[in-house]
Amino acid sequence: MESAIPQHLEALRTRHKRVPDDYQPPYPSFVARYKPAVSRVVMAYFGVQYRGEVPLAALTEIAGLLASEGGPSHWDRARYVDQAGYATIVTVAYWDDVARFDVWFAAAREAWTGKAREGIGSFIEVLRPTVARHETLFSSPDRPEGVAVIADGMSGEVQEHAYWGGMRDRIPLSQTDAMAPGGAPGLVRDGARLRVKPHDNLCLIRSGQDWSDTEASERKLYLDDVEPVLREGMDFLRDDGLAIGCYANRYMQVLAADGTVSEKSYGQSWWKSLAALERWAESHPTHVRIFGAAMKYLSTLGPAAKLRLYHEVTVAAADEQFFEYRNCHAKTGMLAAVETIGA
Repeated sequence: MESAIPQHLEALRTRHKRVPDDYQPPYPSFVARYKPAVSRVVMAYFGVQYRGEVPLAALTEIAGLLASEGGPSHWDRARYVDQAGYATIVTVAYWDDVARFDVWFAAAREAWTGKAREGIGSFIEVLRPTVARHETLFSSPDRPEGVAVIADGMSGEVQEHAYWGGMRDRIPLSQTDAMAPGGAPGLVRDGARLRVKPHDNLCLIRSGQDWSDTEASERKLYLDDVEPVLREGMDFLRDDGLAIGCYANRYMQVLAADGTVSEKSYGQSWWKSLAALERWAESHPTHVRIFGAAMKYLSTLGPAAKLRLYHEVTVAAADEQFFEYRNCHAKTGMLAAVETIGA
């Protein structure tokens, strides 16, 4: 049994884990392992917001930018409809070389949010956390998703999971830091572009499901009994999450390379703090129902379950964040946080 925290990031704890050293989790889970030389990763969300026809020209444009010199090691694409009824396609790209990203981003930013597109909004949301501010978790070690695709590989079975508080315990910085939020977001206007000035220890979660390997009976069980409860929780966070510290939530349907909807989804949300995310996960009725439906599903199927689950969670310092929006409505992403502060 390994610790989720890699050896080179272990520190003398001043804040203790929620479980004893001899804790044995009830089922296996795994985390991504980076090469020790990787000290920082980049997660960049490039969004296009629209009504009506899919803006193929804009999607082709961002794909071309990602394929150019200095582009990411991996990217994927997903779609959702937001609380204002706008369709949004988000292309998420990952780097393990910040210097390479910085050179690439200087031109890519101008190409993406620096020009107007008629009837279309565009945005960029970037985190560039140190690996000590970031954790992942996978139910299976053989199919990485998201940032784990750019990692060196997967761990063996880890100890810190299957209990409330495991998410925090997997973040190396949690050994010595409460990661409490500091300050409040603000708005900077740059011509037609709106930039959100972030606050310290903002939290991002991407939490995904992959049912592409399930067979008929398991797929029906997931789609009939689990997915509707998950969607209800995701819609609550999208529409009413601000009151509990969730600035924005997107329940994304992952798109295949040809643009069709795949049998994968993920929730992606911005939170005021890791503590606010933890409170929702532990006690809010919407997540209690999600957790209950998932546990019933997994206990029914046992080890035969072929549903794959994963997440990545980051608590980012203020100088590790960048948010910029052009021609987007006022509740898009982190703009909702600024609107709330100014209300």
